Amino acid sequence: MSTVPDQREQLPEGRYGRSEDARADRKLKIVGSVLAVVMLGVIAWIGVDYIGGKNAFNGEMIRSKVVSDESVAVHLEIHKDPGTRGVCTVRALAENGAEVGRKNVTFAQHTDRLDEVVTVRTTSRATAAELISCESD
Repeated sequence: MSTVPDQREQLPEGRYGRSEDARADRKLKIVGSVLAVVMLGVIAWIGVDYIGGKNAFNGEMIRSKVVSDESVAVHLEIHKDPGTRGVCTVRALAENGAEVGRKNVTFAQHTDRLDEVVTVRTTSRATAAELISCESD
């Protein structure tokens, strides 16, 4: 017998299963993939909620016109679900930016699109009008 006690045969790498590092890497990849899928689902859900939304009541100011020193005419376009009621707030501004008039307008008609011209009374001459918000009831 000619064996040397100090020399041992090295086992071939990868022949007897994965090492602990390879198992940990695989688990990390699986956990990372699951977290990525969950995160994409949350982002998609938030996007759909933001676009479709529960608040299906949107308004846009088309134009405004200063009628006199005491009033401003504001043309609003409202998009909503037919059964939805809502309120839009419009304000009139003076040349220096101060608010000189404000009006809350309620829309309860059973149509999905409305065009309405609203008159906002002012305390002094306005130079601009602004649609502040539109919210469903």
